[in-house]
Amino acid sequence: MNRIKKGDHVVVTAGKDKGKRGDVVRVAGDKVVVSNVNIVKRHTKPNPQANQPGGVIEREAPIHVSNVMLFNPASGKGERIGTKVLEDGRKLRVFRSSGEAIDA
Repeated sequence: MNRIKKGDHVVVTAGKDKGKRGDVVRVAGDKVVVSNVNIVKRHTKPNPQANQPGGVIEREAPIHVSNVMLFNPASGKGERIGTKVLEDGRKLRVFRSSGEAIDA
């Protein structure tokens, strides 16, 4: 079970965008793409078949999952995540500090 999932609200803990918050757009292995975080400029060639113009395009680049923490709205900061196994065998993500369940 992954600690960070698509749609989670996270805070960046390291790098040039430290302190910024955003939603996880995509998870690919040990990298995540967070909305409006780690914006890079990419020079692209035009592709008429895909109706794609050329030029400089700004987009989000992936960052390592160890550089983000799930945002806890109750405490107002990023916190670590643990798992709790329920009686019926399902796994549930919980905040380590308070033990409260993450509604996702």
